[in-house]
Amino acid sequence: MTEPNTVAPEATTPSPGKPPARVDVVWAGGQHMEVSRAGSPILHVDGEAKAGPSPVDTLIGALAACAAIDVVEILAKRRTPVASLQVQATGERAHATPARVTRAVLAFTISGAGIERVHAERAIDLSVNKYCSVRDSLDPEMPVEWTLELR
Repeated sequence: MTEPNTVAPEATTPSPGKPPARVDVVWAGGQHMEVSRAGSPILHVDGEAKAGPSPVDTLIGALAACAAIDVVEILAKRRTPVASLQVQATGERAHATPARVTRAVLAFTISGAGIERVHAERAIDLSVNKYCSVRDSLDPEMPVEWTLELR
């Protein structure tokens, strides 16, 4: 068993909130990795994006999913439940190595009886700028923009 890299003590102090996120990654050949959490289904991540999304696709997808979960929850609390929600997520990447994500655009399409545009926009804004832990884990200088199509 290998020793973990050491981290400054303040980084290892548990925060009073959710427990640490822990997943296992198993190499499955080529650039295919199997990502799982104890007792949960396997997420297939593929550097060539053939057997599953690439690592960067997964990152952008995690951002979109995190924001979408918040939006559904916020609108449900307003007693205007979402009937359907889709997010088309785009991550622009640097033309350098590493080709990091430099900008993300989340295009939300939401439908539901009684959902007003002002409330849907507020829910998205709150998610992207306040509640989404994935967004808050990314470079704060990286712009995350969004659009809304309300049906």
